[in-house]
Amino acid sequence: MKIKHLLLGLIAVGFTSCMDNMSAKKTEEKAEVEEKKDDFKYWVWTTANAERADSSYTAEFKRYSENGIDAVLINTGTDPDLLSRLTPIAKEEGLEVHAWIMAMNRPGDSVALKHPDWYAVSRDGKSTHDTRPYVDYYQWMCPTREESTNHVLGLVEGLAKVEGVASVHLDYIRLPDVFLPVGLLPKYDLEQEEELPQFDFCYCDVCVAEFEKMHHKNPREMENPAIDMEWKQFRLNKIKAVVDRSYKIAHENGKELTAAVFPYPEMADHMVRQRWDKWDIDEVLPMIYHNFYNEEVDWIGFATRQGVQDLAAKDVKLNTGVFVPELSPEEIKEAVKLAKENGATGISFFDGNALTPEKLQAVKESKTE
Repeated sequence: MKIKHLLLGLIAVGFTSCMDNMSAKKTEEKAEVEEKKDDFKYWVWTTANAERADSSYTAEFKRYSENGIDAVLINTGTDPDLLSRLTPIAKEEGLEVHAWIMAMNRPGDSVALKHPDWYAVSRDGKSTHDTRPYVDYYQWMCPTREESTNHVLGLVEGLAKVEGVASVHLDYIRLPDVFLPVGLLPKYDLEQEEELPQFDFCYCDVCVAEFEKMHHKNPREMENPAIDMEWKQFRLNKIKAVVDRSYKIAHENGKELTAAVFPYPEMADHMVRQRWDKWDIDEVLPMIYHNFYNEEVDWIGFATRQGVQDLAAKDVKLNTGVFVPELSPEEIKEAVKLAKENGATGISFFDGNALTPEKLQAVKESKTE
């Protein structure tokens, strides 16, 4: 009888212990979920103007922080002095600051414009120094020439040295669009069913000579260079090299490297010679602007998931970028939900000017839903 009671006691103790372990595990899992939820970061892109008063920026940054924005990406036209002025103002309002730079596309760059040979050249022999594809602000640096890449990297370094900045944020870190997003084609009265010579870059002398030395063939003489994988990979690698060198510069100065990129790596590869899942980078902000591609809002979730899967083996965070003008307040909430459900670590809004009071309220409410 005593043995029977002893056995029952042991079973009861074991059951209680098991229940305690299960309860502890559930509590731990819940805590992890809550921590992950709290870590979901809200970003916004904004462009600065040196003529604006500090009080104006205080009001702007306060408007963001009071409505749930955690981080601000500031385009100062690569002016480290303006960035140094604005960083403490933004941080005073509780915002993390990131230095947003137009990298390979350098419109109106007074230094670069003195060096016509620094610019990318199309398959039909036109340099973006003089002939700009699509829009007048497309003035792209060659990613192979040491002089042009060193110029870009010098600008990166200048921003990386600004005290208080969390990252240098690369934008236009690619070549010009081989293919525009399908939703934009009517705007330019274009059909793009193949790689067209006037939108295919970089065929400058330095790129062609280096590739020919490496692969013993000249891309200018190819009947259909679009199907030559080595030629495509050469240009992908050149953009990667600029990113990887920027990463080193940023980290040497105690900063991270982030980048605005096309929606997911395979699409970026196809459209703009940008394979961002191969880069040395800390965080990416893919511009998942669904309306540019004639897609519905749920495409934000699809593209987010594609990028997250491609980064699965790397320690790189992905923050879904959305185009605010085409989103209603309710759609902003849906975009946040889709980003979270598909593995993003944050969401970024383009841009601050488009965040009306109603949309900012939606941003704020999404943080607790």
